[in-house]
Order: sequence, then C-alpha cells, then structure tokens
Amino acid sequence: MSQSALPALAEVIRSGFTEGRHRGSLVLLDADGAVEFSLGTPELPVYPRSTAKPFQAVATLRAGLDLGGEQLALAASSHSAEPFHRAAVRKLLADAGLTEAALRLPADLPLDGVEAEELLRSGGERAPILMDCSGKHAAWLAASAANGWDLETYLDPAHPIQRLARTALEEAAGERAAHLGTDGCGAPLLAVSLTGLARGYRALLLADPGTEQRRVADAMRAHPEYVAGTRRADTWLMRAVPGALSKMGAEAVQVVALPDGRALAFKVEDGAERARGPVLAAALRRLGVQDPVLERIAAAPLHGGGNVVGEVRAAF
Repeated sequence: MSQSALPALAEVIRSGFTEGRHRGSLVLLDADGAVEFSLGTPELPVYPRSTAKPFQAVATLRAGLDLGGEQLALAASSHSAEPFHRAAVRKLLADAGLTEAALRLPADLPLDGVEAEELLRSGGERAPILMDCSGKHAAWLAASAANGWDLETYLDPAHPIQRLARTALEEAAGERAAHLGTDGCGAPLLAVSLTGLARGYRALLLADPGTEQRRVADAMRAHPEYVAGTRRADTWLMRAVPGALSKMGAEAVQVVALPDGRALAFKVEDGAERARGPVLAAALRRLGVQDPVLERIAAAPLHGGGNVVGEVRAAF
C-alpha cells in the first residue's frame, strides 16, 4: 500500500465541512498478543521516536545503573521541563558526579507550551536540560560514568550503552531494526514495525516482576508525571486507567499497553499532533477501555473568530 493510499485515522471538520484528513497506520493486539484490528501498514517499519525510550531505559539498568522510582521513570521520559523535571535531571547527573555540561543534546525550549511561555516571560532561554530527552541522556551518562565508558561518544551507535539499547528494543519487539537514523536529540534511532512496538510494550508489562523490563514499566506507571508532565495525555491516561503503560513519540507515534496483554500502536503519517488525542481515544475504546479520561484525551477543537467551530475527530 502506498503512503498516499493509507486510510484516514482522523478527519478535520470545520463548520460541518470536512476540511482535511490525517492518514496513517494502526494496530490493536488482543490479550493473547494476536492482531485484533489494524489499519494501513502496521507491519512496515517506522521510526518509533520517543516510544523507544522505555527500552532505552532498560539499557541503563542492564548497564548496572541502579535506578528506581522517579529517576527510572525520568530515564524513559519525554518530560515537559517543569521545575520538578529539571531538578530530577540535575540530581541524576550530580549523583554520577556530572553536570549539565555533559549533556550532548541540542538546546531547546520546554515541550510543554505553558512551561515554554513562562520560561520566556521570566527571561530564560533555550538549554539542553530543557529538551524533553534530557532525562534519558542523563541516565545514559550516569550508566556510562559508572562503567568507565567514554562520555563524549555516548550517542555513537557503537557505544556500549547504545548496543544495549538496540538489543532491548529488538528483543522486546521480536524483530531486527530495519534502519538506523538519528533522532531529534541526536540519539541513534532504530526503525521497527508498529506491530513490533505494540508487542514490545506488551512484553514490558508481562515481564516477570524484578526484571529490567518490568522495573521500567512499573516505574513509569507509578510516576507518570515524570514520564510526561502534569498537562499531558500520557500522564492522564496512566493515572486514570489502572495498570496502563502509555508513551508518545514525535511525528504522532503512540503506544499503549494494558496489564492483561492488550496493546495498541499507531502513527499519523503526516506527524500531525492534533490528531493524536482523537485517534488514541478511539483506539482505546476499540480495545474496550471505558473511562471519562478518554473524552479529555480526545478533545481537539477547531476555532474560528475565538469560538469553537469544529473538531479533529477519529475516522474509524
């Protein structure tokens, strides 16, 4: 199936008129891990973007870094750079004898718009620690420092921490990475299928207690604010739906797993963030999730003249 022929996951409705569509691919797994429903081409590789972070956090544990609680959740995060996130990144670095200067990622504004506006109003400016990936980078640096690995090259695909991260992702997804690229933060980026991602998150939740995979999943679910932020859908979902594991990625990639083995993954082809919430809520309903939080997640109003005149809504 060509990309142009992918099905619509969401429709843009303005004043009762269908103004556009966001196309993509989606897969739902049943409790046994079998494909229950799919749209598009979920068997083909995509860049998982930040949905790969739980597996990258597994790598830090396998490297011998004994993280737990909020720090482990932060290692798997795309945080909003709220004050408690920044403090946690600094502590993770300080515990390893490091400072922000060790971070090898671009200076950025907070991912959360409210935090970004507050930072600019107060005279702040872009900084590496503010980038949503700084928790992951801090954990990689701490693991590397503990092992005596080179800190300047921790983003090289051949670095020991990156080899561990690749193995953790491929092992959980049950497939080899189809392509190697570079993520927005400079980290190695491995393409796998949406079906593989859904199975990988399922594997995190169903792993035996005490294993690295389960430790990451448990930390993320216990501390969802550290995975995302106080104004983010991943946090809302993990707080509202018992046992859910949820993680977003750039370019509108999303993966969720439930404790009974059900899971979903999707990517909106054009990367439209406004489509993520409506598609996520509809996919969860198809999996049988019923909770008021889905209305909050699905809300994607369109405005005209200061009034709500339409919405982005799921098309399946």
